[in-house]
Amino acid sequence: MDTVYVSGHRNPDTDSIVSSIAYARLRNALGDNGYVPARLGHLNDESAFILKRFGFKPPQYLSTVRTQLRDIDFDHPPLLSMNVPVSHAWEVLHSGEGYSAIPVTDAGGALVGMLTAGAVAESDMGSILHPEVADVPIFNLLSALEGRIINSDDDVFDTISGEVSIALPTPGSSLRGVKAGSIVICGQQEDVVEKALAIGAACVILCESDLAEKYRGISSPTCLIASPCDAYRAARMIYQAVPVSRVLPQDEIISFHLDDFLDDVREAVLQSRHRSYPVLDAENKVVGTLSRYHLLRPKRKKVVLVDHNEVGQSIPGLEQAELIGIIDHHRLGDVQTGYPVFMRNEPVGSTATIVATMFQEHGILPDEKLAGLLAAAILSDTVMFKSPTATPRDRRIAERLAHIAGLDLETLGREIFSANQAVDKPADTLFGTDFKEFHIAGHGLGISQITTMDAASMLKRKEEFLKVMAERKEKNGYDMVLLMITDVLREGTELLFLGDAEIIRQAFAGSNVENGHVFLGGVVSRKKQVVPALSALWG
Repeated sequence: MDTVYVSGHRNPDTDSIVSSIAYARLRNALGDNGYVPARLGHLNDESAFILKRFGFKPPQYLSTVRTQLRDIDFDHPPLLSMNVPVSHAWEVLHSGEGYSAIPVTDAGGALVGMLTAGAVAESDMGSILHPEVADVPIFNLLSALEGRIINSDDDVFDTISGEVSIALPTPGSSLRGVKAGSIVICGQQEDVVEKALAIGAACVILCESDLAEKYRGISSPTCLIASPCDAYRAARMIYQAVPVSRVLPQDEIISFHLDDFLDDVREAVLQSRHRSYPVLDAENKVVGTLSRYHLLRPKRKKVVLVDHNEVGQSIPGLEQAELIGIIDHHRLGDVQTGYPVFMRNEPVGSTATIVATMFQEHGILPDEKLAGLLAAAILSDTVMFKSPTATPRDRRIAERLAHIAGLDLETLGREIFSANQAVDKPADTLFGTDFKEFHIAGHGLGISQITTMDAASMLKRKEEFLKVMAERKEKNGYDMVLLMITDVLREGTELLFLGDAEIIRQAFAGSNVENGHVFLGGVVSRKKQVVPALSALWG
């Protein structure tokens, strides 16, 4: 079954992380195996604490869903050792599987070259002009000739080399012109065998001959082989006995890796002329071969988006993926599909509330740990139900989950927000943990939010934050950059900003704006209070 990645947004918060885990659990519990939770960034302190608190591992990190070679169905031909004879390689090429090339590897599995039928034919045709072989392993030769050595057991031969000659019955001197070190093929000609032994032939091959019995057991520097093949077949099979590594094309090998992106591979293939390309894994071991037709209709990664529905907040390469569902509680964004998809978008305070509701609708009771995890996500995203996004339904679902998990919501909420007290972290790390980008009526806006139970400690680092915000504003060309330091206990937000102070005064009427800082009582939600206020102002 294909993998389906359940992915939250970039710079994931607790709701995003937990929703991906819980929804994947739900689909797998319903029998739709293959759903895998994924994250697009590092865990913040709060999410890490909650996962550890309830015994869950972080979702798989996913950097892109662009189509890669590992996503497509390429060929898996047998891999040939560089030492196998050409005759065996030819049989594999013509096994009926339609392979245009076969990978050849060394003893460690590393790619040596790609063998094609054309390369074998070219080598075979070359033997007509140059009828000789060099250092053919004796095992290869005996296999190709279906033969056996008839020398004394004391005679040891490792390889055979020499010019190949077929000795036909002729009047006059036998083996005229044959030199020492040659390979002589004959039949019932005893005089030929004697002459070959006398001149020091490297090898004598007795084809369909009774002479094998006469010479059996003799000791000689000449290798004597008896073969059931006729002379013509024996001559051809000698060239087929050479190791396949010697007939490999000498062209530069163009190979690809499993993690290579398909559009990059397609470009490289278009600029080359090969019919088949080896595919390698991370250890450079061959795992298959790729042909041009594999690139025509590739499979795409399957994705479900949770806690977002905007391209700018989603995973890179989404346009190349197959989007099969969206579960969210934000405003509708700009994700588009060319086909209908499952979508569930509800005005509640947390995506985890929607996912927990789906468990209830399907009649599946989450276990204690998962129930606690979902309750924690709801508390986090609704700021313990103090956010204007929180609804009575969020509270009801959270209370049911807490009952299943045997937890007290108030105590759990304090544990969660105490985990955000890491004020000693670098300012850029704190700022980037929960940062989102918005585009409103032609204005570029970046908003970061830090939810804490001690905003005063964070405000002591105001100048550090403003410096980071200035760098982010210049780098991305934002019109305005905001940092919301949301205090759970005070139920308000210390807002640091860079941009036109008049915009902040108008958006939050009556606010006392001083030196890029203002306290907004009752403001705890970025999406429900800050973004709408600026949207209304900018039109």
